[in-house]
Amino acid sequence: MRQMAAPDGRPPQPGAAAAKNRQAPDRAGADRQGPGGQPRPAPFTRPKSYAAIDLGTNNCRLLIARPQDGELVVIDAFSRIVRLGEGLHSSGRISDAAMDRAVAALSICADKLRRRHVSLSRAVATEACRRAANGQELADRVRRETGIVLDIIAPAEEARLAVLGCHNLMEPGDGPALIFDIGGGSTELMHVEGSGSDVAIRDWVSVPWGVVSLTEHAPSDGATMADRQASYAQMRETTREAFAAFAARAERHAGQPLRLLGTSGTVTTLASVFLDLPRYDRRAVDGLVVPCDAMRDISRRLAEASIADRAEIGCIGRERADLVVAGCAILESIIDLWPAARVGVADRGIREGILRTLAMQGRDVPVTRREFRK
Repeated sequence: MRQMAAPDGRPPQPGAAAAKNRQAPDRAGADRQGPGGQPRPAPFTRPKSYAAIDLGTNNCRLLIARPQDGELVVIDAFSRIVRLGEGLHSSGRISDAAMDRAVAALSICADKLRRRHVSLSRAVATEACRRAANGQELADRVRRETGIVLDIIAPAEEARLAVLGCHNLMEPGDGPALIFDIGGGSTELMHVEGSGSDVAIRDWVSVPWGVVSLTEHAPSDGATMADRQASYAQMRETTREAFAAFAARAERHAGQPLRLLGTSGTVTTLASVFLDLPRYDRRAVDGLVVPCDAMRDISRRLAEASIADRAEIGCIGRERADLVVAGCAILESIIDLWPAARVGVADRGIREGILRTLAMQGRDVPVTRREFRK
């Protein structure tokens, strides 16, 4: 595994530390003694900590974790909506304003990496930077202004990290399992087999429709219910066509007990609506299992509601009111092609996959979130 750059952009230099600690044999004993021949106290060794940054089409997210008793315990986190993909569908470029928002959020991340003395980190960017003509320009600016090395990853790597980060929440059973990740600019579907650290992706697809790109393609803010229903129907048709080839391959699993697990904002938001939470609560949502029929019912009710009414729902709010309908359309299309009875909900994914890869070479080590200091 290659080493990732430190927050200041310089790669770690383990050789330099080793050279500094080498001492001549006849001085080794003396160097371990203080005045009067008393032993010197052992030098302080700071525990290793690891960081994962996911710059998506809509959000910038950070997790910092430290190994403890065989697991990775999150000690700090950060999330900010940056809408990096705003206007990308029509222009093909990341706007200057979106770049400014992303750099501001990543500057906060860089500060946290320094204050938490992170020893190894990885920062990834997904669909917005892949698609934009100036995606590399953003990555160059981020490195220049924050020291963070932004890795624009391929869809296959995005799928792998998402599976690695959340697969342990899949319902037990022998039936075929599908993990999906509805993002801002793309959606990934992964047919997986196995358990523990031996999970393998048997089939997968990435389509360029997420909550931001699909909303810009078919805006859901119509003045009348008929307008909103028509927009939702257009979204459903668009995603149905995008998933058609994968759906045809999935037909071979018809009649089997299917398992379904979703990660990212859409499925966690709809789970919050299902629980009627006044505000988002990760502890109540992560690991929840919701009947698919309930998810369909919530999706259609949100699609028919006005944007003002959606904004009044505490766990949606104004920041997500315009985007949640596109997520509902994508989710319904996924349930169409993988008609499981229930859907598992994971508030974890790419960042947890990165952390596990950095700290434990991808072994089956849990990533635990506990109370952490701000």
